[in-house]
Amino acid sequence: MPSTLEEKIGQMLVVGFQGLEPPGYIPDWLAKGRIGGVILFARNVATPVQLAQLVQTCHDAASQPCLVAIDQEGGVVARLRDGFTESPGAMALGAADLETLAENVSSVLATEMRALGINWNLAPALDITHNIHNPSVGTRSLGIDPERIARLGAAQVRGFQHAGVAATAKHFPGKADTPVDPHVSLPVIEGELDTMWDTDLVPFRAVSQAGIASMLITHAQFKSIDAQPSTLSPKIIEGLLRRDMGFEGLVVTDCMEMKAVTNAYGPGESAVLAALAGANIILFSHTREYQEAAHDALLEAARSGRLPEEKIDFSLSKIQAMKARFAVTDNRPSMDVIRCSDHLAVMEEAARAGIVLVHDDQHNLPLNGAVGVVEFASALESLVLESGGRTGFVSLLASVVPGVQSVSLDAANPAESASAKAQTLASQTGVLVIATRNAHLNPAQRAVAQTLIATGQRTILVCLRNPYDAGVLEGAGTILLTCGDSAPSLQAAVDALQGRFVPTGKLPVSLMV
Repeated sequence: MPSTLEEKIGQMLVVGFQGLEPPGYIPDWLAKGRIGGVILFARNVATPVQLAQLVQTCHDAASQPCLVAIDQEGGVVARLRDGFTESPGAMALGAADLETLAENVSSVLATEMRALGINWNLAPALDITHNIHNPSVGTRSLGIDPERIARLGAAQVRGFQHAGVAATAKHFPGKADTPVDPHVSLPVIEGELDTMWDTDLVPFRAVSQAGIASMLITHAQFKSIDAQPSTLSPKIIEGLLRRDMGFEGLVVTDCMEMKAVTNAYGPGESAVLAALAGANIILFSHTREYQEAAHDALLEAARSGRLPEEKIDFSLSKIQAMKARFAVTDNRPSMDVIRCSDHLAVMEEAARAGIVLVHDDQHNLPLNGAVGVVEFASALESLVLESGGRTGFVSLLASVVPGVQSVSLDAANPAESASAKAQTLASQTGVLVIATRNAHLNPAQRAVAQTLIATGQRTILVCLRNPYDAGVLEGAGTILLTCGDSAPSLQAAVDALQGRFVPTGKLPVSLMV
């Protein structure tokens, strides 16, 4: 149990770092109680064995039990990919609308995290889709129906926590009613609290009642409640979350290095304001200098009396309770569970259940005849594009459709020459599969995709990321929605095209743009 003021303040900070092993200052800070835990990103992950060693190094160094956090929502936000069991994202689970399936998916993710020594997952995301132009939510949302999100979100929480990993509902009190990404600037939301109580807050209230371990606060400003960003607002944290909703678990900020906060506050002052507002753990994910500034400012505020000791002790009680509840012990799953056949089978089932067939007016399914495919590739595949190789979806389809011809385009910036090749392919092939990624947010991609639909004889539109592309592109003979483009969802799309199963997913959002 931390006894000195320095140790108590340290427990309130969780930090991130670069590299495949902790830099020297991280074990030192853990040993001195200067931080209460670490947060991991893809930059820290190479293989399961490497990551397990990194995590163990942190646990071994810590003088107090250590929280090891990660964002493993599944789908587009997943730090554990290659070598681990990937899952479809939240929107696919929303399309499946099966609580048991949502719980099983989360249980698989948590079991693999637990095997690695990770005991805190910053998931699930419970944001309701209000504004489809929001660049930071998309398929991370379970949909638009508060009650469905509440049911499925509670199922995800059960899956995570029964497998020994603390779950975190985010981004309280809901950040999707804006087109602004808090990584870039401060989102401002106009909605009235009375309206939110029956919409955005429904899922958060449900998981609170279900015993979720923690809540993560968004940086969004809710004008009807407070002029401050939510992470710095006593009215949001101590008022709405603690008093009105009765939440008794741990409260953590979103990363305090996002520009929604840093544009107006320095790291030290923002950390103090967050602590004063009622945040128990303050998150600095990237920069050592910011982490040091936050620690020093919190300590100075405590010594001066600006940050009351009873508030610090209250935070410490919440932190200690969560650490005890999800303590990492030697009695944990074997590393053999990672990517085991049972785990892969759960994700295949979930991905297939999340596929939505909007229509097949041209009877293009299952695929037959000469097939061409144009994929607007993910940014993660930029190196493949540069080398002229086949991107992920194209590769999967080519492996089961002999002689398929293909063109891969950069989703963010489809080049003129490549677009011309795609149009030539569209005019020459019997069935053209057009695989888009967020065309509804990208006018250049949307224009190229619409031209391809108009040029092709028989066309199949496969929306690989957000389903909203189907609302802005007209004339496709068949429309298939994956509700996310993680590996299982890409495979499920190929299986649906091949007629290996009949999609039964029901779209959990509106396609109207």
